[in-house]
Amino acid sequence: MTGEEERFAWHEAEKDLYSGIDTSVPHSARIWNYWLGGKDNFPVDQQAGEEYVRVFPGIIELARHSRAFLTRAVRHLAAEEGVRQFLDIGTGLPTHDNTHEVAQRVAPGARVVYVDNDPLVLLHARALLTGTTEGVTAYVEADLHDPPSILEKAAATLDLTGRPVGLMLMGIMGHIPDDDAIKQIIDALLAPLPSGSFLALYDGTATDDDFAEAQEGYDETGAVPYRLRRPEQVIGCFDGLEVLDPGIVPVHLWRPEPSPFAPGPPAHAYGGVGRKP
Repeated sequence: MTGEEERFAWHEAEKDLYSGIDTSVPHSARIWNYWLGGKDNFPVDQQAGEEYVRVFPGIIELARHSRAFLTRAVRHLAAEEGVRQFLDIGTGLPTHDNTHEVAQRVAPGARVVYVDNDPLVLLHARALLTGTTEGVTAYVEADLHDPPSILEKAAATLDLTGRPVGLMLMGIMGHIPDDDAIKQIIDALLAPLPSGSFLALYDGTATDDDFAEAQEGYDETGAVPYRLRRPEQVIGCFDGLEVLDPGIVPVHLWRPEPSPFAPGPPAHAYGGVGRKP
């Protein structure tokens, strides 16, 4: 970090940015932050989050299981598969065990690019997601619907053609309403990446009636809708890839770690990791 960057008063920039935010509409990243115990949210987000919990209490465990899945997936890719580059699209607000923290804990020289289209998310990311001195942590503003722009901007930090990349799409494909567009976007993102790259992905699934009801109520608030899909549709995102064991499964069952505690309720989200041949 340069001296100029160190002098950047990010909290002042945050104040200016917040002044232009419509706080009458809940925001998925802020609600997720609220569920995970964060403080970067507004009363409207807390209200929407509590209403969601009232209809589907399991959303709190789902949020935690999903975050734990990201941690395990990144750690596996860095420690067992030797991945040293990660492209995390749909970053969300910073919380614990962010992608760069997990990867650089294993390999201090790992390079991570975060992508989001929300300036508030990116502001927090630049201020809070600082990596090791050996590695690189970068942030770009781009939209999931525009893979060429994502890849062009990420290429300033990552070697997208010579070295394997871990492509992270965690809980964001539900924001794509068109079923056909999902695979097109994934294929476009994977196409230029070299053999041996990986896709790590999860999304909420339509496997619980209360979950579906809670999501429908959330979508009616005016926030960006999120579409729950059938497990087989999530599995289809990995077509053409070599899926690692144990396959595309509920996220709490993907390589779970030993725990002295009894298992909690199931997470109604499916995910997995696949290798590009």
